[in-house]
Amino acid sequence: MGQATDNTSKRQRSLRERVAAVIDALRPLAQGDGGDIEFVDVDESGLVQVRLHGACVGCPSSAMTLTMGIERNLKDQVPEVTRVVCV
Repeated sequence: MGQATDNTSKRQRSLRERVAAVIDALRPLAQGDGGDIEFVDVDESGLVQVRLHGACVGCPSSAMTLTMGIERNLKDQVPEVTRVVCV
């Protein structure tokens, strides 16, 4: 049982690392418009939680940025990602 937990932890950590890397690559785009993206968490089902900051908060385009920008890029680069939500 300990080994199964270790394997799950390694997969989860690897998933976290890959998601974080994609978000880090996208952050300069948001920062260029006065906003920012914070990676909060990813769960086993592939649900990614992010937090928007700065100009992204309350921006009418933030929903489009979330789905067409962040979610699309994450799904393309990390197949385990199923959905991205803002918390």
